[in-house]
Order: sequence, then C-alpha cells, then structure tokens
Amino acid sequence: MINYELYKVFYLAAKTGSLTQAAKLLYLTQPSVSHAIKQLETSLGATLFARNAKGVELTQEGAVLYAYIEQAHTFIALAEDKMAELSNLDSGELRIGGSDSLFKHYLLPYLEAYRLQHPGIAIRLVHGTTPELIALLKEGAIDLGVVRLPIADPQLDVKPGIELQDCFVAGSRFAELKDRAISMEQLLTYPTILFTRNSRARTAITDLFREHGHELTPQIEVGSVDLLLEFARKGLGISFVTREFAARSLEDGSLFEIRLDVKVPPSQVGFMTLRNMPLSKAARQFMAHIG
Repeated sequence: MINYELYKVFYLAAKTGSLTQAAKLLYLTQPSVSHAIKQLETSLGATLFARNAKGVELTQEGAVLYAYIEQAHTFIALAEDKMAELSNLDSGELRIGGSDSLFKHYLLPYLEAYRLQHPGIAIRLVHGTTPELIALLKEGAIDLGVVRLPIADPQLDVKPGIELQDCFVAGSRFAELKDRAISMEQLLTYPTILFTRNSRARTAITDLFREHGHELTPQIEVGSVDLLLEFARKGLGISFVTREFAARSLEDGSLFEIRLDVKVPPSQVGFMTLRNMPLSKAARQFMAHIG
C-alpha cells in the first residue's frame, strides 16, 4: 500500500527547502518529519535530501521524484476544485483555450451571457495555437478549447460549432480589383498579408494555392485579425481574413472582398474536451449556453 502521507511530507519539505517549515505546515514536530523522510528513503532505496546551510535541498534522485509528486499534487488540487464546484455555481473557474479572434468575434456574446448568469464564476481565457491548446487540455490546465477543425486525436472529444468563410480583402488602394473575380496568378502579383505560419487559416490557404501549383508567400505576417484588417485598410496589402470577423469593415466600405476564380472552402470551429474526463459544472453550464 502507498503511504500518501509520506509523500505529502516529502512534497512540503522539498517545496519549502526546510524540514522545520514542513513540520509547521503539517502541525508535526521536526523529528516526525525527519522520520517520515527516512521511511520514504528506505522504501525507495534512495537518498532524497542533502543538508545545506539554509535547510535541505533535493538530491538528483529527489528532484526526479519531486517532478512526479508535484504533478500529482496539482491533479489532486484540481480534483478537489472540481468536487467543490459540483455543489453550486456560486464560485469556481471556467478556463477556455482559444485565439483572440475566436474569443472576440465568436465567443464574446456567450461569455457575456454566462457572466451575467453566473457572476461568481471566474473566467480565464488562455491564448495559444491548436497544438499548444491540446497540450494544455491534456495537462488539465484548461477545461475546453475552441479551435478550427479538423482535430484528429483519440484522446479528445470534439463538438462542432459554427462554420466560417475565409476570404481576401483590401482597401481603396486596390480599388481596381473590386467587383470582379481574379485568378491566383493575378493575386500573387499583389502584396499579401497573412496570419503567422502556425495558424490553421494560414495553413488552409497556402495548401489551397499549392494544390493549384502556386506558392503563396506573404509580404507581411501578423498574429491577429485586428492587424489583418487595419493593415488592409491602410493599403499595405491584401489580407486573408475570416469574412464573418471582417463584417463591420465590409459593411462600412472601408474594405471590400476580393473574389478568386477558385472557391475557398469554408472552415468549421469546434470545441475540444478531454475524452473520458468529466467537465466541471462551470464548463458544462457554459457548453449548454453554446447549445
């Protein structure tokens, strides 16, 4: 049988670097802490601590053990938080991973409604690329992620959301391109502005051009929809954006859509969660708002 109390003593001694401090936190005597550490060292057949002028420090073996115990402590704390949230939604935390553009242009109305209904729930939005968000989800650092599909990972469940349509837009500097369809070859003669390389939108459009034998190399790369729109309005180039996210600029005439003679396939947004891991009540309630 695993004696979890011994590992708790080890964790606090390692975290504080002091057997005395660990004893205070555990309401034990220092000899009791020293005895617990000795028991653990004997059972593992390794020396876990070395004494120094300030207290104790981890040995190489102790550092390896601590890396695992720290993760276990984090997951135990998460489990306790999840259980506490089951009773009500007066407190707790909702952690969502995604991009600035999806937060602003897609989730904002849902977040606003959720916040009004559950003011006691803290909302934390975590920004990252899709691979980064998948890693955070598996680590337990976020409850769910909103990303562009497809996602192929057997450890994840994916719920489809809205469909988006990407397109090229430009400002008045390129007015000669308005109200007519142009070829990929023609577009490549103009300066283009794209998302950074690791974005799904960037990958989709570069793959489409390659399917037709062209290489789309941008003159400017940016990391947000707002910059794509602003740079296009300033006449710095032709931006590739999500039409729904550019709706206001297209309506007020500060930008116009450039039509290609090749169809740009739509993309779908989805919500990913960790398979076989129940959502917190706060996260389940948010997903219910999405429908």
